[in-house]
Amino acid sequence: MRRTETTRRGALAATGAAAVALLAGGCTEDSAPGGTQGSAAGAGAASARTEARLRKRSARVRQTLLAHYDAVIAAHPSTAGRLEPLREAVARQTDALRAGGPAGGASAPPAVATEPKAALKELAAEERRGADAHTAALLDAPAELARLLASVAAAGAAHVYLLTTEGSDG
Repeated sequence: MRRTETTRRGALAATGAAAVALLAGGCTEDSAPGGTQGSAAGAGAASARTEARLRKRSARVRQTLLAHYDAVIAAHPSTAGRLEPLREAVARQTDALRAGGPAGGASAPPAVATEPKAALKELAAEERRGADAHTAALLDAPAELARLLASVAAAGAAHVYLLTTEGSDG
């Protein structure tokens, strides 16, 4: 009958084989151009580019919304009391999304409805489009940016509610 227990010779052979595999794997990962460190650096650079692109696009969406707030307030001064706090929140969100990056190009002021109620409805629709855009961007965003985008999207949804609620001054 054959012995099934581990022998000293078998243990040494297994340990040696594992050590050789570890050393060989470690050398190729550190020194090869396509090794883990090269892949990690490439993935980090790609992630940074993705984040910069998403931040720029999201900041541009907020900048456009900010211009829309300004246009509505200018066309309908009676809405300023209601809109100023929301506008300020959008301005802070725009700054947070830029994160020290360049300011987006100023777009032409949007056309505003002649009736305040219609202008608020258009503004709410713009907020909704922005919230949807930020929610869609979550799929490609790195973790920290995803948290910011989720917060901005939630704020946009709250703004939609506040803009469409009856009984406020407007």
